[in-house]
Amino acid sequence: MLSGVTLEGRPSRMELKPRSLQSQIGILCPVCDAQVDLPMGGVKALTIDHLAVNDVMLESLRGEGQGLVCDLCNDREVEKRCQTCKANLCHFCCQAHRRQKKTTHHTMVDLKDLKGYSQIGKPILCPAHPAEELRLFCEFCDQPVCRDCVVGAHREHPYDFTSNVIHKHGDSVRELLKGTQPHVEALEEALAQIRTMNSALQKRVEVVAADVRTFSEGYIKAIEEHRDKLLKQLEDIRVQKENSLQLQKAQLEQLLADMRTGVEFTEHLLTSGSDLEILITKGVVVERLRKLNKVEYSTRPGVNDKIRFCPQEKAGQCHGYMIYGTINTKEVDPGKCVLQGEPIRTMVRDNKDGTYYISYTPKEPGVYTVWVCVKEQHVQGSPFTVTVRRKHRPHPGVFHCCTFCSSGGQKTARCACGGTMPGGYLGCGHGHKGHPGRPHWSCCGKFNEKSECTWTGGQSAPRSLLRTVAL
Repeated sequence: MLSGVTLEGRPSRMELKPRSLQSQIGILCPVCDAQVDLPMGGVKALTIDHLAVNDVMLESLRGEGQGLVCDLCNDREVEKRCQTCKANLCHFCCQAHRRQKKTTHHTMVDLKDLKGYSQIGKPILCPAHPAEELRLFCEFCDQPVCRDCVVGAHREHPYDFTSNVIHKHGDSVRELLKGTQPHVEALEEALAQIRTMNSALQKRVEVVAADVRTFSEGYIKAIEEHRDKLLKQLEDIRVQKENSLQLQKAQLEQLLADMRTGVEFTEHLLTSGSDLEILITKGVVVERLRKLNKVEYSTRPGVNDKIRFCPQEKAGQCHGYMIYGTINTKEVDPGKCVLQGEPIRTMVRDNKDGTYYISYTPKEPGVYTVWVCVKEQHVQGSPFTVTVRRKHRPHPGVFHCCTFCSSGGQKTARCACGGTMPGGYLGCGHGHKGHPGRPHWSCCGKFNEKSECTWTGGQSAPRSLLRTVAL
């Protein structure tokens, strides 16, 4: 195994800094629209797509080799290919190739016999040393190098043969590819949902439009004018929602196309590229896949088909006529409704069948006016009048024969029977004015000891209370 970490007679620990490749400008890839930083060396320093070069050569071969020139003389058309040197040769150079002692035993193949091949790439030569083939890989600089490089610019850098490091680097690319492939499935599913939602939106718009037209048929000019306004509003909603869906669809399609391009290119590289080709292209591929994997997107449609026609809602006046009917894009959520006026704790339960269960507990007896509204519109029968009574009102007074006896002769003690006594007594007494002649309650004057008290605290009637419950 080759190693260039240390040399004899030199310190074993060194600070190794890779060569600076700071980008000056960026260019856009014409295929995937990704931005690529242009190296200091300009366009010539960009990574070569050797797979594409191989594909171009194969296409040329399938076209009877038209356009291919000899790799040696760069003048005459190609007739044969040296499988040992991987060089395309004209007839003259082919004969010279066979006459040379070093190449006399090389295998020569006619171009027509190469049409069924899938890989006929040329040896990949070092850009710094054109006479040397790239067979090594510098681990520190993360790039293929030649034999001359490791004793020159990459001196003392750790390196190894490309065949020995391809497994490690290839596996890292494959791992990134595994993280990218699920995004393709997720995007395809998201686009399917977009198409489904778009269809549902179209159907829903058609249904609502039909409802609007039916509602408007029996009305005079004012209602017909209102109908047209409603349809225009509905169309605006459709356009707005559809534009949202189309924009999301276009963004997801573009992202899917980028993902597919990245996945297909990487798969093609890993399955068809040589070890060296993978290592050469790895940096660009890894960078692209990482950027794709960081892209955020939503797999759910950005809008819904919640469109509803509300024929009972007031829509103002048209030509002096009160008209009804509005388009609503929101669902009524009873759980989010609020109370107005003096609040009473109200419980609202959605029965999930189009009905609601509403309950509340008043704190005091009296006559209540209950408003039940949906979107500030009374339901049928609202407002409701509810009379609240106590289940049993206890007596706050005493059950006595008279006030004089029960109070111990106090002059200020009063009784609900209304009786009084001479001498300044405000309450009743036996045989005196107003006494009922039998035992009774001092608070309300009732004769039944186990009765409910009817005393109202001095008021002639129960208090009338107004309560507003908005739902």
